[in-house]
Amino acid sequence: MEVESANCKYRVSQCEDIELLSVERPLKIDLEINALEILVQELHKVFSNDHVNIQDVQKLMAAYKSEPKDWKKYAKFDRFRYTRNLVDAGNGAFNIMILCWGPGHASAIHDHADSHCFMKVLSGSLEEVRYQWPSNEEPEIVRKLKRKNSCCFGNLEKSIEDKLSEINISCQNETCPNFGAKIDSLDNCEQNGDEEHYEAHKMEEIGRTKLDVNDVCYINDALGLHRMENPSHVDGAVSLHLYCPPFDSCRMFDVRTGKATQIKVTFWSMYGKKVNRVIEANSVVDCQ
Repeated sequence: MEVESANCKYRVSQCEDIELLSVERPLKIDLEINALEILVQELHKVFSNDHVNIQDVQKLMAAYKSEPKDWKKYAKFDRFRYTRNLVDAGNGAFNIMILCWGPGHASAIHDHADSHCFMKVLSGSLEEVRYQWPSNEEPEIVRKLKRKNSCCFGNLEKSIEDKLSEINISCQNETCPNFGAKIDSLDNCEQNGDEEHYEAHKMEEIGRTKLDVNDVCYINDALGLHRMENPSHVDGAVSLHLYCPPFDSCRMFDVRTGKATQIKVTFWSMYGKKVNRVIEANSVVDCQ
């Protein structure tokens, strides 16, 4: 299925046909990219066009076979938290970064600020848990899908969970067995939340997926929220992320109440060099 109307240079909610934003699997990969530098060059070519087919982006990500010598200089680990390391700032339409996960490191449940998110595992393995949006924190993209459902199917009560199953949650591997995970407290973001009254509801899971080396996954806010975790208590993990368009803040969610907190996204390093920054005492979990 071609997705020519899905322009990755713009927000997900600005795409002409949201229903076409799922990436079908398995994708046929008819090329091989043998260096991270070449992958970055090819992505620049793709994003130089007015419209970007998200399947083409995912094919490029999948075509690159992880080679540690390519990304080692960007892989900056921290003992206490996972790190976000900028590789390339793109052409204004996207950015690429490498995330490094120590044993047991995890993100909070978070959104993607109305952007497209592609992820590829370079080393180790990661586990993804997806969640349904809390009803009183739904973004416009989810409300738009609900209105579309009501119009097309004549069912005003149809839930976004049903829609998500129709859209096809698009990772290129099988869903893994249930696993238990505790999110560690990390501190890569600054808290800007408010204290307004919130009707608490426990976050509802809608899927779990294991990602191994060279697996590629895609998500946007229409597909739900998620958190990522390194399930190993011994080995680290490294992942490659592409966001289009780039964003500098997103929302994290309390799994017990569904309450959202706006947080600022930070980099641990940029272009292989450590970023000097001060971590405030009230810093909270980073999103990725």
